[in-house]
Amino acid sequence: MNKFISTTCILIVSLFMSQAAIADESYAETVANFKQANDTHKFFDNAYGYAIFPTVGKGGFGIGAAYGKGRVFKGNGYAGDTSLTQISIGFQIGGQAYSEIIFFKDAKAYNEFTSGSFEFGAQASAVAITIGANAQAGTTGNSSSAGKSAAKAAYINGMAVYTLAKGGLMFEAALAGQSFTFEEK
Repeated sequence: MNKFISTTCILIVSLFMSQAAIADESYAETVANFKQANDTHKFFDNAYGYAIFPTVGKGGFGIGAAYGKGRVFKGNGYAGDTSLTQISIGFQIGGQAYSEIIFFKDAKAYNEFTSGSFEFGAQASAVAITIGANAQAGTTGNSSSAGKSAAKAAYINGMAVYTLAKGGLMFEAALAGQSFTFEEK
């Protein structure tokens, strides 16, 4: 009986440890993808910090929503967890998945994002399977991108936002805003 309980406990602990390892791998892979993109790799050298969302799922038919979990880094150190929520209204149909990164230019932008609840933006996008074409207006200003080649956005209000399409098909001409929560590590 004790052997069964011990084995069960080891399996449960292993399951939780492997889930954490998979999550860490997902974050590392997403950061590596953004570091490879010509227009985003330079931000890693200069940014005060960043928030990374390996997968944001988005769907809509008239009314849409998106959600993703992420992590916030100050310099290269893990500072806490964040979540992204988006509600949109307008012409939209389909679903998509993408990765998102928000670079913080300085302590002011970082503190604004991590102060609790933070909101920004209105965006419109079109993603075709695994190659994305994004048009975005918000803290990044107007930009467009395809696949790993992101638009040349600059910091606006101390933040720069980039997305990498992962897949899906969504047509959207809608008003949307993203809101974020932050929980310190």
